[in-house]
Amino acid sequence: MTLLLRDRLEGDLVIEVAFTGSSLDVGDRADRAVRDAALATVGAETGAAPVIMRQVHGADVEVVDDLPSGDPPTCDALVTAHAGVGLLARAADCVPVLLGDAGAGVAAAVHSGRPGLAAGVVPAAVARMQDLGARRITAWLGPHVCGACYEVPAAMRDEVAALVPEARSTTSWGTPALDLGAGVRAQLAGAGVDEVHEVGVCTREDPAWPSYRRDGDAASRFAGIVWMHPPAPEAGS
Repeated sequence: MTLLLRDRLEGDLVIEVAFTGSSLDVGDRADRAVRDAALATVGAETGAAPVIMRQVHGADVEVVDDLPSGDPPTCDALVTAHAGVGLLARAADCVPVLLGDAGAGVAAAVHSGRPGLAAGVVPAAVARMQDLGARRITAWLGPHVCGACYEVPAAMRDEVAALVPEARSTTSWGTPALDLGAGVRAQLAGAGVDEVHEVGVCTREDPAWPSYRRDGDAASRFAGIVWMHPPAPEAGS
């Protein structure tokens, strides 16, 4: 199995989440054949049709009713109320955020980097889920660069912190930084999402995960995946 850190919610539908680690490269820079093979592996291991997005560090949300037949949608959040679809948020330091309400049968995958945090992509995704009937949303935050490693210019930190104060941070060596995870957690709390599971891994510090800050253009991309399926039939039914 190549899917890591798996978790699930039980409800009218079962919602499952997982992360691909560095064994599969699903990034736009990967050779097309490599990325297609990685997505095929994701599909085989989840039993769901994988859907990626052309991530542009914005706050647009796309609702997935049918599998895209052409190029991936340009957005930074995917939401669906359909089983059998695997939503992917790709990252290499940004925060992949997976969301689900098993009772309502609504799930989302969100890519939240520095610009997306400032633009409010996570609250936008939660709002779209609520439009589709979600009420008790659980969130999973995947591996991402930590607030002690994500150095930025002081002016950039001030700009983001003016919008999301909880993101203000300082590196372990004493320079201005941003804590993307803290910012996302604050936005989730503000949107009424109280159940949050966070993978305590810094991509820059842990070589098992891709990191643009550590490896530059050589960095691959991993993905957070969320998918839904009906519960297994009870024995004897």
